[in-house]
Amino acid sequence: MDYSFLNLKKIMLVDDEPDLLKLVSDILKDHGFENIVIAASVKEGVEVSKREKLDLAILDVMLPDGDGFSLMEQMRSFTDVPIIFLTAKDEASDKLAGLGLGADDYIVKPFLPQELLLRVYAVLRRCYKEDTPLVKLDGCMIDFSRAEVIKGDEVTPLTAKEHTLLETLARNEGKIVTVDALCEALWGDNPFGYENSLNAHVRRVREKIELEPSKPTSLITIKGLGYKLNTRK
Repeated sequence: MDYSFLNLKKIMLVDDEPDLLKLVSDILKDHGFENIVIAASVKEGVEVSKREKLDLAILDVMLPDGDGFSLMEQMRSFTDVPIIFLTAKDEASDKLAGLGLGADDYIVKPFLPQELLLRVYAVLRRCYKEDTPLVKLDGCMIDFSRAEVIKGDEVTPLTAKEHTLLETLARNEGKIVTVDALCEALWGDNPFGYENSLNAHVRRVREKIELEPSKPTSLITIKGLGYKLNTRK
């Protein structure tokens, strides 16, 4: 699935740790995000968000002149840009505080690069819609807007988990998506222990999309790593 239009979105990173700013910036740039601006404090975050036309803000909670929550509250007086909190604080009260203010997501350090990317893409997709074509595979097409697999005259519905699984793979078409990243996409913050469930979903998806499920050509297992989806132009 082509989500390349999302890579044009402008993202603000706010953190007072230069190494973390570079890490997050490098992860995003390595995956096509070039419109990145940075700030190291609440004051700078307000100034940048007033000066730039932002599409997403990723805020640390602990900042030298306040916290990410107060920054978000100030930003909300002049912008509705979606916000993700990225912080080392994992206490439930902090997470609830951030989400209670209307944040779009909350990621706890340390994090996997793919987890960050999946969450960034998920927020951007929710907030910025653009029509995308049907995803073509060997012998079928996937219509994500209707959650259906079209194979000739046969139309097969996808469950919510199957839809999320295929959408995550399609967003990374031709690239390996790790088991951990897929479990995170399907089951959220505590994905551990779901590998057998993931395998079961993969088997059911193959029954729906593959011409020969026992010899898959579209949803491929990469032993010891994860899965990838091969699409056709």
